[in-house]
Amino acid sequence: MSHYKTPIDNLNFVLFDVLNAAQLAQLPGFEDATEDMLQAIIAEAAKLAENVLLPINHDGDQQGCTYDPQSKLVTTPKGFKEAYQTYKEGGWSALSAKPEAGGQGLPHLLKMVVDEMVCSSNLSFGMYPGLSHGAIDCLTEHGDDYLQSVYLPKLVAGEWTGTMCLTEPQCGTDLGLITTKAIPVADGTYEISGTKIWITGGEQDLVDNIIHLVLAKLPDAPEGSRGISLFLVPKVLPDGTRNPAFCGGLEHKMGIKGSATCVMNFENAKGWLVGEPNKGLKCMFTMMNASRIMVGIQGLGLAETAYQVSLGFAKDRLQSRSLSGPSNPQGKADPIIVHPDVRRMLLRQKVIVEGARAMAYWTGLHLDISHAHADEAQRQRSEDIVQLMTPIVKAFLTDEGYSSCDQALQSMGGAGFTQDWPVEQLMRDGRIARIYEGTNGIQALDLVGRKLPMHGGRLARTYFAELETMLSGITDSTHQNACRQFIKTLQGTLAWLMSNAKDAEQAAAGATPLLRMFALTTLAVFWAHMAQTSRQANVIGKYRPEFLTGKQKAADHFYRLFQAEMSTLAADVQAGKESLMALSEAEF
Repeated sequence: MSHYKTPIDNLNFVLFDVLNAAQLAQLPGFEDATEDMLQAIIAEAAKLAENVLLPINHDGDQQGCTYDPQSKLVTTPKGFKEAYQTYKEGGWSALSAKPEAGGQGLPHLLKMVVDEMVCSSNLSFGMYPGLSHGAIDCLTEHGDDYLQSVYLPKLVAGEWTGTMCLTEPQCGTDLGLITTKAIPVADGTYEISGTKIWITGGEQDLVDNIIHLVLAKLPDAPEGSRGISLFLVPKVLPDGTRNPAFCGGLEHKMGIKGSATCVMNFENAKGWLVGEPNKGLKCMFTMMNASRIMVGIQGLGLAETAYQVSLGFAKDRLQSRSLSGPSNPQGKADPIIVHPDVRRMLLRQKVIVEGARAMAYWTGLHLDISHAHADEAQRQRSEDIVQLMTPIVKAFLTDEGYSSCDQALQSMGGAGFTQDWPVEQLMRDGRIARIYEGTNGIQALDLVGRKLPMHGGRLARTYFAELETMLSGITDSTHQNACRQFIKTLQGTLAWLMSNAKDAEQAAAGATPLLRMFALTTLAVFWAHMAQTSRQANVIGKYRPEFLTGKQKAADHFYRLFQAEMSTLAADVQAGKESLMALSEAEF
């Protein structure tokens, strides 16, 4: 059975030849992040993904997690605990954390690459350390000295894991409706009471202590989201006693069954305030923004594996003859990769996966630059790119990750629908990524309602300036003209939106297609960039000739596939809200 193999050439090509990630070693704090160092770490991560995580992925899906209502404890699938121990001992939890807390201080971009490999090989497993990284970011940014000294070193070392406790039975996106309470205690701590649902890793047997970051309301809190505070609530208190934060059961899910998704009951549990009172949403967004990019990487990782599986199947599966004459005259039939419709599905996967990887890693590169560059103006420009691209990376990569799994399954016919092949699990696992950490519709509203108006539209201006910089080096006139058309269509649509945005429903009606336009425009420029790079003298000889010519032909196919869609999306945005909002509730 064909399955996942780390796409080392594709990773290296995007990182070092397209994005020049070696430039990170010139930034303060990243001096060790040379190309040789990064490649060595990527090679070790590939071994972890292929040899440790991949072998337990299918069984983890079949077994799932189990809950004991007597002890209120959760057991993860066979092999997960041992795999987590390997992950911890390898220092993977500490990769991008700050050295002051025991981290390795390496670029966040490198962590994104490792995350892709982990998600490609075992998404359920990746959920456990993934939420811990968000907790680390949040405490690093907002925790006081006490919380940082007690909890950060253990989280960074992977000895403890973290959770993000937002959602309640009566509210999801509208967090202003939460009812979890935080009552001040004389010693400066708080008693936390309430129920949270859909809590990833809320209870599990991988570590001895789980650090919950919980949104709750103080007694005198203002109404709505302005009255939300954030609290750290450990499973085990510093004195070793058990805190009354218990799992009330597991969700019964479509996928990621090896990931424990818990109902958590806080019964006057002891907690500590993180950040300022009533400013919890700001603190939590530090965690959520990092998590949203990571969820995008989940979609990318699943799409990569689905592509590999379906490509291997298409090369081996013999059915019918090529319409242009036998390609396998010694056999009774030709491999199905000769058929145009199969190629249509495979090529769509290829241009999305490789283009989306470039877009995501570009965002990760700017994330590191925004934190570490010596020049304040450059830090601001990179922060603008990260702010704008975060909802785009999350939504587009998860939408297309699921779509790529669907294309892979379709190209495999009945075999893809069976559990003999891994694609059906990839589809089930990947469907949630379009929902959690803010549904993709919410990401589109974030783009239109928050990111585009920020700083008087500066984020969009920075984005287009970055694209122009990349296009300035493109010598292929066909690709240059295609990219110009993508940009022109997007800018024209933005101009229409700006003139109609006073009506909030008009803006919201066009948000989802507009987000997709941003993503496709970014991919268009990166495909021109990748095709241009593949012709450069310094890469010829580093990769197989077919690898490089494949980039050039794939770029041509990308424009064939998506140039017309841009016009359709623009028409969708400019159609406005009329038909969407015309029906009364009774008319549905």
